Amino acid sequence: MTGLELAQEFTDLWNDMNAKEINTMLARNVNFDLLEFFSAYADDFVEALPPEMEAELLKEKVPNLLIIGYIIRVLEERLG
Repeated sequence: MTGLELAQEFTDLWNDMNAKEINTMLARNVNFDLLEFFSAYADDFVEALPPEMEAELLKEKVPNLLIIGYIIRVLEERLG
C-alpha cells in the first residue's frame, strides 16, 4: 500500500468514526503532550487569521498543519 493509498483509506475511516471512537483511537496512538501541542497550535493558528480571510487563503494554509503532523510522525519513527 502506498502512502497516498494509506492516507486515503485512513481519512475515509476517520470520517466514519464518531467522537468516542476518535478519542479512543487517539488515546491508544498519540502521546497526550502531542495532542495538547496540536490543540494549542491550532488555536494559535486560527486566532492569528485575519477575520476577513477568504476560504482560498485558508485552503492554502491548512495543509501546513497536516504536513507538520506527518513530519513529526516521520521524525518519531526515525528517532525511535
